[in-house]
Amino acid sequence: MASYRLLLLCLAGLVLVAEAGPAVTAESKCPLMVKVLDAVRGSPAVNVAVNVFKKAADGTWEPFASGKTSETGELHGLTTTENFVEGVYKVELDTKAYWTALGISPFHEHAEVVFSANDSGRRHYTIAALLSPYSYSTTAVVSNPKE
Repeated sequence: MASYRLLLLCLAGLVLVAEAGPAVTAESKCPLMVKVLDAVRGSPAVNVAVNVFKKAADGTWEPFASGKTSETGELHGLTTTENFVEGVYKVELDTKAYWTALGISPFHEHAEVVFSANDSGRRHYTIAALLSPYSYSTTAVVSNPKE
């Protein structure tokens, strides 16, 4: 139970760090940002492949955007406000490749977050993930766009 509380505390800190910074920057205008932390090393998870999909009318997943996390464990610039329309999206993190590159054999192939976006007006979404080889936890910060 104590480790669960510690995990929740780490996620809360991750959210606060993700939201800290200057009031308006080019990055803060991006409507979708991903932040990934490595719980084993206690550091940002660098070079995690991120794929974003949008659910089509027929229920299939269409590729929407992709990239890799930076030295800060963040991925900005995945989309623009114009392209990030109302819909259901899936953010998929390639956790297996990340852990394998570190010489660790992980349990999960990937971590994913499926969510509805912009169904109550335009919002900015920060998807945060805390990774370990045998588990992951995610949270999201949804905020009004900064003008």
